[in-house]
Amino acid sequence: MAYSYRCGDYPGMESCPGSFKAETEAELWKHIELHASIAHQENPEKWSAEERQTMQNLIR
Repeated sequence: MAYSYRCGDYPGMESCPGSFKAETEAELWKHIELHASIAHQENPEKWSAEERQTMQNLIR
C-alpha cells in the first residue's frame, strides 16, 4: 500500500503544487518535512501537535 500527501490540501497552502507518494508512512513524512523546509522555509521540528495532526488527516 502506498501513502500520499498533497501540500495544497493543507489550509493556506492551496497554491502549492507539491505532491508526494511513498511506500511507507515514515518515508512520506520525510518527503513532507523536506518539502516544507525547502519550499516553505519551515522548520518541521517547530510544528505544533495540531499542525501535525492536520497533516496526518490529509495522508491517504
